[in-house]
Amino acid sequence: MNPLQNTEPKEVFKWFYEISQVPRGSGNERAISDFLVKFAKDRNLEVHQDKAMNVIIKKPGTAGYEKSPTVIIQGHMDMVCEKDASSNHDFLKDPIKFVVKGEMLYADKTTLGGDDGIAVAYALTVLDSKDIPHPPLEVLITTEEETGMGGAMALTDEHLQGTRLLNIDSEEEGVFLVSCAGGSNINIFFDIKKEAAKGTFLKITVGGLLGGHSGIEINKQRANSIKLLGRILYNIKQNEKINIVEISGGSKHNAIAKDAHAVIAVENKEAVLKIVEKLAADFKGEYRAVDKLLTVTANETQNSSGQMFTKELTLNLIDFMASIPNGVQYMSMEIHGLVQTSLNNGVLEEIDGRIKFTTSVRSSVKSALDEIVDILRIQAERCGAEFKKVSEYPAWEYSPDSPVRDAAVNVYKKLNKKEPVITAIHAGLECGLLKKTLPNVDAVSFGPNLYDVHTPNEHMDIASVERVWKFLLAYLAELKN
Repeated sequence: MNPLQNTEPKEVFKWFYEISQVPRGSGNERAISDFLVKFAKDRNLEVHQDKAMNVIIKKPGTAGYEKSPTVIIQGHMDMVCEKDASSNHDFLKDPIKFVVKGEMLYADKTTLGGDDGIAVAYALTVLDSKDIPHPPLEVLITTEEETGMGGAMALTDEHLQGTRLLNIDSEEEGVFLVSCAGGSNINIFFDIKKEAAKGTFLKITVGGLLGGHSGIEINKQRANSIKLLGRILYNIKQNEKINIVEISGGSKHNAIAKDAHAVIAVENKEAVLKIVEKLAADFKGEYRAVDKLLTVTANETQNSSGQMFTKELTLNLIDFMASIPNGVQYMSMEIHGLVQTSLNNGVLEEIDGRIKFTTSVRSSVKSALDEIVDILRIQAERCGAEFKKVSEYPAWEYSPDSPVRDAAVNVYKKLNKKEPVITAIHAGLECGLLKKTLPNVDAVSFGPNLYDVHTPNEHMDIASVERVWKFLLAYLAELKN
């Protein structure tokens, strides 16, 4: 049951509920993509679905707008799938359950998918309407935005003629984004080599962290569990004999890692436990303002495999984890308070006989991005690992002349009697890739208030959804000429 079925804007919340019944994690978008195609065909709207499952739905302009320049309304259909440890939610088949708490909409111990399901809901409501004035529309809903913008990368201009792009993938009402960071996604591989295990086995776990979006929330200086685990292992290595038995951490390249663990083989259990205890206290002191629930535990465990990583692999892994940079690297010298360059060590996993690190690097300055990528390459090579650049996406550079931005500002001022904030974001928006595919497009990005995206605490401001909806209606009406 939709708890917002009687809440304005009813149609927007109706469609947000409907798409939330369809599993749509990144890489699992076929069902939601087909849902959108059926939606369009049921209304006799022109629709195109490409091999990447991107969907383009076209709707003619309403009376008086037939010859207006075409507007592209754009968002992405996929969502980040994160859940609490206590949740048994299956993102491959279960619908998202809505929970209303005061003025906010949450999910039940999972990510909500407001990023970017609310854009899809807005777009479907406009497409479904018969009385909303608007120019000719091309609604573009992309796939795999959360895992490297694969949909936008695969997109061509074959079915897109629009010159004005409204990206609804921002998360702060009254803030118009006009520029974004570019980035690279990096994989580092260590070949696993093992030997017979010996010693006492301890499981070290770092948990209780907030995590969060590795672009938007990297400026909050939250702890990264993979980095903390690396510091623990390095301190043990410097004082005691150690072999790693197993290791993992994080879950998404674009989410700050909030949990990690390692099983290790040691000779002096008590000495190692004292090292861990001291570092746990140090970490709690370092992050007391931003990660108050941080926990570090070390408990004796069993090693059923009877094997452990070789000494060489163990030392190389630990040195790499301890030495690679993480978090904010440079602040912008042009926009006060904006992160210019950062990286997030998002995932550490054992896969196909290898240890794999997945790191996301972001920057609004290409040369600075290249510098960080080079540092990762150098450290990987020094530690005997394979470096691989998986993907790269361009920055969306600021345009001093933007009629679309100016129209958005004018409409916002009329509705709210105040100036909006015009700024850039330290995250990759699809606008950068879309500008590359459609070089003549003029773009702006906006959206309602969303909080703690990419975490099970993700929530959406219900009243903000309505205010941004009213803005979108007025904005579409304004874009007549």
